[in-house]
Amino acid sequence: MTLKDKNTLIEGLCEALIDEGLECTAKIMQTLLNESMKLERERVLNAKPYERTDQREGYANGYKSKTIHTRYGKLELDVPKTRGISFYPQSLEKGNRSERALKLAIAQMYVEGVSTRKVTQITEALCGFDISSTQVSRISALLDEELETFRNRSLGEYPCVYLDARYEDIRYNGVNRNMAILWAVGVDNSNKRHVLGVSSSLSEAEVHWRAFLQSLVDRGLKGVRLIISDDHAGLKAARKAIFGSTLWQRCQFHISQNAQGRVSRKEHQAEVAEDLREIWNSRTLEQAQERKEAFVLKWHERESKLAAWAQDNLDEGFTCFLFPKEIRKKIRTSNCMERTNQEIKRRTKVVRLFPDERSCLRLVTAVLVEIHDEWSTDKIYFNVSLINDVNLDNRFYRKIVA
Repeated sequence: MTLKDKNTLIEGLCEALIDEGLECTAKIMQTLLNESMKLERERVLNAKPYERTDQREGYANGYKSKTIHTRYGKLELDVPKTRGISFYPQSLEKGNRSERALKLAIAQMYVEGVSTRKVTQITEALCGFDISSTQVSRISALLDEELETFRNRSLGEYPCVYLDARYEDIRYNGVNRNMAILWAVGVDNSNKRHVLGVSSSLSEAEVHWRAFLQSLVDRGLKGVRLIISDDHAGLKAARKAIFGSTLWQRCQFHISQNAQGRVSRKEHQAEVAEDLREIWNSRTLEQAQERKEAFVLKWHERESKLAAWAQDNLDEGFTCFLFPKEIRKKIRTSNCMERTNQEIKRRTKVVRLFPDERSCLRLVTAVLVEIHDEWSTDKIYFNVSLINDVNLDNRFYRKIVA
């Protein structure tokens, strides 16, 4: 597509928005998808339409009509075909995983008889069409196979690993239950993030964490030098059992939140928050420890419970000070997991109550696969080689992992 053609396309889409507003969203998405698939075919073939070149990998072979139903409405697409080389547009495939999973989660509520009277309207409004039990069975088999392959793929060396958990409501034996969803993200030696795994269970917290961490090791996870997470129930014991003396950084943001829960008087909250920020912004480990002792001494009389808690817990947020300052911002909190958590929540809140564990895990995994694919095209996250500079004989290190 020439620059002139691109400008003409953009102007046409803008005109449609001006004339029809958001009512033309489906039309715009249809046009963009069709054009992106054409561009993708050109890149795969390594040649533009009718171009004669020795670098050509194959030939264009027309189009195949395909109708898909999305949250934007029904899209009539022209899927490009090729001859002499295998090709299917990733621009069409990537965005479909969580859409399919979301449709299945809602449809399954209807099929299994645990839905409300409004499920049909919700499905129609969200997906653009009603889903039959036959469609559910056919699509779920294909989707589950794909997601299971992702969850069980082989891993490798990831010097830095982030862990997080959230809870979703499911229907279990006729009773509403909270089910834990655990997931892990790793930064590899190419300095990029990857979703390592996801697990769901109704079991006791430590048992679930231990099984999840062991599954990562069984799939080949190795070379872990640093684990970053909040102080989730059961995680500390499971982490020590599976990863032994691996360094752990407790999320400073969550420590600050936990501290506020121990402030008895509201007028003290802002001052406590400012004092904690000063500790986290220390230049060295020694300075952080000095400021911690000053914090405990300052609040000992006015907030005795907070002071006692700080004495026992703040050190767990100091591991990042063992590393060069260039990477501390990336490793002192689990903020990258929080943004992922928000995206999962945005998708799952539409369903509210999942009919079973499988439907919940399906949707969460589909969302994580999309995030994983997006990260693969991102720039580097941080230089993980700096993690290997930690002095394992450091006295503070031995205290943290004890």
